[in-house]
Amino acid sequence: MATIQIIAPEFWEEYELIDTGGFQKLERFGQFILSRPEPQAIWDKSLSDQEWERQAHAIFRRDRQSPERGDWQIKPDMRDPWYVTFRQKGLNLKFKLALTTFKHVGLFPEQSDNWGYIYDKIKRLAQRVERPKVLNLFAYTGGASLAARQAGADVTHVDAVKPVISWARENMDHSELDNIRWVVEDAVKFVRREVRRGNKYNGIILDPPAYGRGPDGEKWVLEEHLTGLLTSCADLLDQEDFFFIINLYSLGFSSILLDNLIGQLYGDVPNAEWGELAVNDSFQKRLPLGVFYRFASV
Repeated sequence: MATIQIIAPEFWEEYELIDTGGFQKLERFGQFILSRPEPQAIWDKSLSDQEWERQAHAIFRRDRQSPERGDWQIKPDMRDPWYVTFRQKGLNLKFKLALTTFKHVGLFPEQSDNWGYIYDKIKRLAQRVERPKVLNLFAYTGGASLAARQAGADVTHVDAVKPVISWARENMDHSELDNIRWVVEDAVKFVRREVRRGNKYNGIILDPPAYGRGPDGEKWVLEEHLTGLLTSCADLLDQEDFFFIINLYSLGFSSILLDNLIGQLYGDVPNAEWGELAVNDSFQKRLPLGVFYRFASV
């Protein structure tokens, strides 16, 4: 019987989830501590509100008219932007972080286990394939792209938002990497074109949002479009030497959903791992942050 895994990456030198609760999380990125909303943290905080206020260099306050947006209440010693490094599992990456109006800072620390997985699989594939080709869809600021490139892959990074591509390019430069292929396009449109061209990739990584818009107004709704995109990705994935990762962040989505979809569209895949991504805070409360499914030929 398949077992649902819970992957909770260890903190690294420049990241720590200090506390969670009251629909918020308190995190340290490098030398700065941030307080942000977190809808999954339905339990109580371990530290007092006063201690959160004391520790935080920046606190995100939601806009009452537009709850998806907000502003940061910043202490004088807070820098914006700032930089953190990730040194683990053979990787040495540097990321620019910034305080955005959507509460994000440009990095999802729970993905660090996937970065290590990507690096390891590409190193293994490189023993069989001269230069593995990797496609990263909905690629955001490029953590997975950087991991793949540092492992020696040819990387194509696709995102519909041009400023995010620029941010990812900065991360590439700060990580002293080069030659990532940048594509500002709707992911579904790009994948369909690649299928028509007969292209193949040894690795495919997807981080689709619940909702989104392409650069030409293309509409993305996860429930409506995911099956079609996964079907097209199956046509792009090399049949001999491959790895595949998908992450979902939508509240209410189970990894069982992904197990059913992958089983229908890809068949009996080798070395499958699936379950939840989480981060443990310093009081050992486990914060769920999405679901994943991954498999590989190596």
